[in-house]
Amino acid sequence: MRGCVGEAVDPGRAEAEGRGQSPWSALVGVPHVDVAPRRAPVTATLALPGSKSYTNRALILAAMAEGRSTLRGLLRSDDSYWCIQALTRLGAGVVVEGETAEIDGLGGRRPVPDARLYIGSAGTSARFLPGLLAAGDGGRVVLDASRQMRARPMAPLLAALRSLGAAVVCPQTPDAPPLEITSGSLTGGPVTMSGAVSSQFISGVLMAGPLAPRGVHVTIADHVVQKDYVAMTLDMMRTFGAEVDANADLTDMRVAPGVYRPADVTLEADASTATYFLALAAVTCGRVTVTNVGTATRQPDLRFIDILERMGCAVVRAPGGVTVAGPDGGRLTGGFDIDMRPLSDATLTLAAIAPFADGPIAIHNVAHIRKHESDRIAVICQALAQVGITVEERPDGLTVHPGRPTAGAMETHDDHRVAMALAVLGVAAEGLRILDPGCVSKTCPPFFDLLAGLGVGVTA
Repeated sequence: MRGCVGEAVDPGRAEAEGRGQSPWSALVGVPHVDVAPRRAPVTATLALPGSKSYTNRALILAAMAEGRSTLRGLLRSDDSYWCIQALTRLGAGVVVEGETAEIDGLGGRRPVPDARLYIGSAGTSARFLPGLLAAGDGGRVVLDASRQMRARPMAPLLAALRSLGAAVVCPQTPDAPPLEITSGSLTGGPVTMSGAVSSQFISGVLMAGPLAPRGVHVTIADHVVQKDYVAMTLDMMRTFGAEVDANADLTDMRVAPGVYRPADVTLEADASTATYFLALAAVTCGRVTVTNVGTATRQPDLRFIDILERMGCAVVRAPGGVTVAGPDGGRLTGGFDIDMRPLSDATLTLAAIAPFADGPIAIHNVAHIRKHESDRIAVICQALAQVGITVEERPDGLTVHPGRPTAGAMETHDDHRVAMALAVLGVAAEGLRILDPGCVSKTCPPFFDLLAGLGVGVTA
């Protein structure tokens, strides 16, 4: 499987056709990948690609700083490629060598007037850039995205930015890209937002705060759907010199006007990606150690190890890494209900291993994942039913019953998390054919190569 990257991607053509693929994509033009069952335990120690959440936050704030920043452990994925392309079109200098990026920030020169930016399917860029662009020095900027991203409205974010003075027009679809943004329009001040839909909307307002003449004072009217990601944003803002004050539950946050300063940052692995490899240890009675993300992280998906421990796995925790070993008896423990809202990106990983437990597992409070790259609740329910697993779908989640999945060919719906979760299911059961496998490039282009490196049979 090594080196099976498919055909090259022309970024200009991808932009013109409204696609999210980039020159950093893997498996472009490859219609399917076959994942074979693994009868022996998966045993490995590995470092995984960098965090998407940290990578795009750091890239954007470094580009807005005055001076040169260095980012190490950069995630080379579709989302980060398009983020970098957008920042260079604004005038930032970005040089990438391997997993290290040197960034000469825009500082007071932001943004280049009348720039046209394309961010592919990068949801973080779509939510983080509008406020920063509205806080620029003049001119009009157009922010466009892939067809998939154009179908994901951002009404709460745009309403908040407009209440802070931002001039944002949506000429095609209400509250969705493409966006026409007038730079210099964001004045700042107080704003009340809902946090129940997406933490990224809150982060998008906060990140613009230092560049608004009045700063921003964000009050959350209800609750934050994934509070850890807002805390991650505040941490990264402080790293780049922002003055931030927030209460404990992040429902009242103040950002002072000022500037971003350059920083040197080492980015940890993506905890969401780690869940798939740790899950493989669980379902094969193996042992997997991830060396570059541990309990010191803000990433909520690392709490997946707590769920695996509840299911009978042995877990070793350290600030910089974690190890999971499958249960001694060979069967995972089920028979419980769980609120997955705090780590909702791991919902599909849990659903993929739930059939191998000794009792049903009911997942609750993740209605918002129906509005991600796909309707993830409906898609995983359909996939499990297709391979013979009894599953009950609810508006806010699902219940998966024990069973032995059969083989089959599975649609991924252009959703990276669907593809990676189904790969875990295939390894643990009778194998699966994963259609459109290149969608993993959104967050982990080498995913199938990493599987092959663990001894899993992977053929394209």
